[in-house]
Amino acid sequence: MTARLADIAAQAGVSEATVSRVLNGKPGVSATTRESVLAALDLLGYERPVRLRQRSAGLVGLITPELDNPIFPAFAQIIGQALTRQGYTPVLATQTPGGSTEDELVEMLVERGVAGIIFVSGLHADCTADMERYARLQGQGVPFVLINGFTEKVNAPFVSPDDRGAMRLAVTHLAALGHRRIGLAVGQKRFVPVRRKIEGFVTSMSDVLGMAEDEALELVQHSLFTLEGGQAAASALIADGCTAVVCASDMMALGAIRAARQQGLSVPDDVSVVGFDDSPLIAFTDPPLTTIRQPVTAMGQAAVNALLEEVGGTPAPHSEFVFLPELVVRGSTAAGPTGQNAPLPAQPTGQQATSQKTTRTAHDPTCG
Repeated sequence: MTARLADIAAQAGVSEATVSRVLNGKPGVSATTRESVLAALDLLGYERPVRLRQRSAGLVGLITPELDNPIFPAFAQIIGQALTRQGYTPVLATQTPGGSTEDELVEMLVERGVAGIIFVSGLHADCTADMERYARLQGQGVPFVLINGFTEKVNAPFVSPDDRGAMRLAVTHLAALGHRRIGLAVGQKRFVPVRRKIEGFVTSMSDVLGMAEDEALELVQHSLFTLEGGQAAASALIADGCTAVVCASDMMALGAIRAARQQGLSVPDDVSVVGFDDSPLIAFTDPPLTTIRQPVTAMGQAAVNALLEEVGGTPAPHSEFVFLPELVVRGSTAAGPTGQNAPLPAQPTGQQATSQKTTRTAHDPTCG
């Protein structure tokens, strides 16, 4: 027990006597110190005494489209931790091929009396999907927040990365390295994030490289958000003379690297590759992947905050909170065949994740 108290005290930065007072429910300990000791218990893997266990404030559903792409487990972890800190119990519900649909998962969660639901890249991001399902959910009195895929047709808070800004970061980086024929590998066009990435890519190719819109659109390849999808899209782009490929996910980027190698090309000596997400462990690939970091921690916390405001009776506005991405330069990008050219227009490179309400115009390529 002495060693255990010492471990907890060292982790919390307090005395063993203070740890003992907290564990035994004695007075004379500030709320901040008490929370530090309890956090140390959790971090060290010790089970909290029954009297100190936080009673659940309710269940909150988290629906993800899959867990194969590491970005979704990353969101689940951040959101789950944020909910637990607020006393809620997260319930992860994942769609699987041939398994439960989003609607079936929602029904299951509602039947279990969840206080609210967070959707990550759900049907709301698909412009061909019926958005009435979300109106029905609101009619049942269940608050919800949606991550990625804004649409005017759903009256709820949205949290998104700046997909257009992400493409500008990637294009500017590659152009500065001397690449002039840059391809974009994305998913199917019916998804809002795909449409936004395309718009950002086309605009950036025009602003940074002076390329016409129709010419830039010819350098866009649609495929699946998988390693195999990235491989197929990159194969076509490389065959079309692209010396650099920007991918809509890190999984697609790994497929692009495979495509280059199958054609006897080296990454980054012959072809540069940029991913999107900065998924866990992606820094340890061969080569380490240059990617656009999706601010998962900030986005997940914002989604939880918005949902709990709704649960607490303070409805969040029907707004989209857009988080700025960050370019993470690693080993999969290098100088292009033309080398360094004249200085390009200055662009942001390495913005920290901050939130802001988006400004939508008539040209915003969303479902609305």
